[in-house]
Amino acid sequence: MGSQKPPAPSQQSSQKKQQQSISSFFGAPKPPKRPLDDIEQPPAKRQEIEHLTSDGPTIERRNSVQSLEPSAPSRRAPLAAIAGPSRDSSKTTGARTSKYLFSSSSSSHIDVGAAASEDLGLDDDDQTREVKKRLHQKFVKKLGRPDSMADIKRRNRLITEETEDLEGAEEEEEEIEPEPASKSKGKKGTAAKKTKLTPLEKQVLDIKHKHPDTLLVVEVGYKFRFFGEDARIAAKELSIVCIPGKFRFDEHPSEAHIDRFASASVPVHRLNVHVKRLVSAGYKVGVVRQLETAALKAAGTNRNTTFERGLTNLYTKGTYIDDQEPLDGTTADGPGVAPATGHLLCLTETRPRGWGSDEKVQIGLVAVQPSTGDFIYDDFEDGWMRSELETRLLHIAPCEFLIVGEVSKATEKLVQHLSGSKTNVFGDKARLERVEKPKTMAAESYSHITTFYATKTRGDGPATGSQVEASQETGTLLDKIHKLSENATICLSAMITHLTEYGLQHVFDLTKYFQSFSARSHMLLNGNTLTSLEIYRNQTDNSERGSLFWTLDRTVTRFGQRLLRKWVGRPLLDKGRLDERVAAVEELKDGGGDVDRIKNLLRKTRGDLERSLIRIYYQKCTRPELLGVLQTLQGIAREYAHVTSPANAGFESGMLRESVAALPKIGEDVVGYLERINAEAAKADDKFGFFREGDETEEITDRKMGIVAVEHDLQEFRAVAAQKLGRKKVDYVTVAGVDFLIELENSQLKNVPASWAKISGTKKMSRYHAPEVVKLIRERDQHKEALSNACDEAFGGLLEEIGGRYQGFRDCVSSLATLDCLCSLAEVAGQPGYGKPEFVEEIGVHIEGGRHPMVEQLLMESFVPNDVRLESEGTRALLVTGPNMGGKSSYVRAVALVVIMAQIGSYVPADRARLGLVDAVFTRMGANDNMMKGESTFMVELSETGDILKQAGARSLVILDELGRGTSTHDGVAIAQAVLRHAVEELKCLTLFITHYQSLARIAEQFPGGELKNVHMKFTEQANGQGEPDVTFLYEVGEGVAHRSYGLNVAKLAGLPKSLLDEAGRRSSQMEGVEATRRLTYLAKSTRRLLQDGQVDDMEKLVAAIDQL
Repeated sequence: MGSQKPPAPSQQSSQKKQQQSISSFFGAPKPPKRPLDDIEQPPAKRQEIEHLTSDGPTIERRNSVQSLEPSAPSRRAPLAAIAGPSRDSSKTTGARTSKYLFSSSSSSHIDVGAAASEDLGLDDDDQTREVKKRLHQKFVKKLGRPDSMADIKRRNRLITEETEDLEGAEEEEEEIEPEPASKSKGKKGTAAKKTKLTPLEKQVLDIKHKHPDTLLVVEVGYKFRFFGEDARIAAKELSIVCIPGKFRFDEHPSEAHIDRFASASVPVHRLNVHVKRLVSAGYKVGVVRQLETAALKAAGTNRNTTFERGLTNLYTKGTYIDDQEPLDGTTADGPGVAPATGHLLCLTETRPRGWGSDEKVQIGLVAVQPSTGDFIYDDFEDGWMRSELETRLLHIAPCEFLIVGEVSKATEKLVQHLSGSKTNVFGDKARLERVEKPKTMAAESYSHITTFYATKTRGDGPATGSQVEASQETGTLLDKIHKLSENATICLSAMITHLTEYGLQHVFDLTKYFQSFSARSHMLLNGNTLTSLEIYRNQTDNSERGSLFWTLDRTVTRFGQRLLRKWVGRPLLDKGRLDERVAAVEELKDGGGDVDRIKNLLRKTRGDLERSLIRIYYQKCTRPELLGVLQTLQGIAREYAHVTSPANAGFESGMLRESVAALPKIGEDVVGYLERINAEAAKADDKFGFFREGDETEEITDRKMGIVAVEHDLQEFRAVAAQKLGRKKVDYVTVAGVDFLIELENSQLKNVPASWAKISGTKKMSRYHAPEVVKLIRERDQHKEALSNACDEAFGGLLEEIGGRYQGFRDCVSSLATLDCLCSLAEVAGQPGYGKPEFVEEIGVHIEGGRHPMVEQLLMESFVPNDVRLESEGTRALLVTGPNMGGKSSYVRAVALVVIMAQIGSYVPADRARLGLVDAVFTRMGANDNMMKGESTFMVELSETGDILKQAGARSLVILDELGRGTSTHDGVAIAQAVLRHAVEELKCLTLFITHYQSLARIAEQFPGGELKNVHMKFTEQANGQGEPDVTFLYEVGEGVAHRSYGLNVAKLAGLPKSLLDEAGRRSSQMEGVEATRRLTYLAKSTRRLLQDGQVDDMEKLVAAIDQL
């Protein structure tokens, strides 16, 4: 910086007031505003500045904002000191302001200061100038806070690097008092600038980095808040406001200019509602809570730090059990909603023949339902169509997948196809997570689960229930686990690890509920059968209405409905159990025993007891819910308290006897728990009064005594306060939630000690807290927080104790669910036209007057009944022909549904049903391709047929609908004929074969024993007034073959244009004539060869040709 010339005396004489000293400036009141011209020149006049030097004028052009607007550090430097070595000070600085112009250059400072001092007659020494300089720096710092104009302009890049350099050079020579690092200036500081995070944001970032796939809900005061990208997702799903800010958690440069995270918030009391909505939408939600309370923190050593927070709860669709009500979409209450089971399914895959083609794979799976404790496992070989896996997925209907390691493309496509959309067969989009599968995972998994269950056996685990003890007594706990296959063991280990993150690993203690999917005690209904026969969902809108489950579901309780769903999907194969179930339904239908008592008990049962019991087992139950569950169980036990054994249950059926006798067994335990609970406090969710006085823990009693002692001291202090105030008596008041306030009139405040803190007041009154009161209140709050923790600990101990009795309570609820299902089937059996099925050892299906159970209920018109008679030693296959829309598919579906209903244990819609047990029902119906797998319609058709032929046996019922229609006529006929002959001759299964190939009817002649029989759907044909054929469908089954399909009649019903129908009719007649001529020609040639040669083969061909004609 060059030196400046002192202002001329004539310019200084224009001042009207003498300049004040720096010290008087800081202490004086705010001076009156000066004219704008004295402070800053207009921008237009700052475009061009002329600096006059001794050598001549030089002109320096600069952007007015960049060169003349002061940056943050340069507020302490005068404009003249930056712009140039010499300028007309009268144009920019008055003599009043020139006194405060300082620069790092001592010469310029002395020159300007000397000029002012000379004019005013003031001559400061070096020490005075140093003091003034320091005071000026303090003044500048007060003006230079982060919200000052200069700082804002720097953030918006309105200050040039040149001025930054000048500021930096100036700052290096100045002695500046220490400042926080965040106020560093200069080009280097700007380049390395990072957003300063609050302690709360640091906590959120730390948790987010540990759980990057989790949507975090953070407790902050009286609200739960979302941050960053989580806030945007929550705003979209919950329809709440998102405050803009940073969305990324990785400090990306694109968001470096934003100094806070985007956020959204919900109130505390609505947390469960919003978490359920986010979980139902498919998100993994984590709840971050404060781990310490205000009172205990104030008494601790970390009182000046932020609240400690941690991830306390983690939820997904399959693991959300913190509410008595299930998630949205898990019940079929609305149209288009399919029933969901809430299973988590873990699967892994290996290739038996090494890492070659994925045509054959070995798949292991484990499915667990945390809300009920049910556990399913399986290990099976599957073909390239993955039909076995599809069957299991459709039965289990998982809401969440955990895939261990890499799986083949076919498996991947199937999982994505079944779960990857909102309208899939599971009713909603399923979550999908993956974990790695190291080469040594088999050994690691075996060691893991052995350690897990060995801990339970030793009793060292965090929770040891009676179910573990029962397994330990019989020596079956580890035995069951070690019998699992390698793939199932890998899945079980992965699932234990997965659920440990959610705190639900104890569900695997319930080994009694481990079931193999492939157990041959139930009929196998594969995926095609579930879909084609509409077992769980209809094929129209994928809703429950119109399905077999909907037809049979008359249950009253949620747990009864779940059990009935299992019954429907897994019909029985054990004749003894089946007869027992049908006998129980018959007794309830006829009103035997005390049926009304059972129905009244079911109606009075509130809540989902099965779900509540598992919540108690997980220690996630609330106090009102626990009281409700125990009182409900008490009512169940009390209803049948007189039943001491199955013999005096009042029923003839063994199944009913055992179910009723199991209900009162829990009575003593339930009463013992209820005796310890204060009902009114439990209903109000009052943790402090939840236990009765004699049943409280010692810690609860001590804390309550401490609170009473403190409150006694507070009451005693009233006399001391009255003495200090000179009053006879002092009373405490509570205002706006603040208690123990001493209220005084404003005219009586002369005796109030200065140590008393005024808390609030009005025009007439003032309210105070004495120091002694503040101390006692703080002590009382600490006791209250400790009491709260003690109450929670005691409640957790009670839940753990009840969880130890989980087995007995669950057996009681299971018995009640069985009674609910039997009552439902009995109500179905009471409908008109339903009959009791009869089961025989022989293989066969004899149905008289059978009807379709769902169509009968949905249609206003009566359903036309039909008969069917199939037996292994007689007619075991029917070839069904008939016109389009003649009722062929409804007929064969009705037969299959009657068989399934009978083996569920239900009465059937038939006059009479005499059945041999069927081990499986296979269907191949409809035409559809599979774009996800790259398969054509015909490919899907033949693949499904191939799977059926591999699995069907003599006791299987097979339904094939229009096989071969996806290809040319000759190939289709050939394939259909080959499949039909194989089913009748080789498999000898019970078969219903629908076709429009009339030529297949001749196969029946090749079975002289009548193993294959031709039947058709009856119809009548009459000419209408226009001479056109009018077809009437009778929907009855008759013997023989229908030689025409009447496709034009269906086209007419479909509403095709009349001109098109007329053209199609003409072409059809022409083609029929051509075909008849061709056949007559063939017939003539065959007759001539027969007359010439006289061979038997020619005679057979001639008869076949006449038959076709």
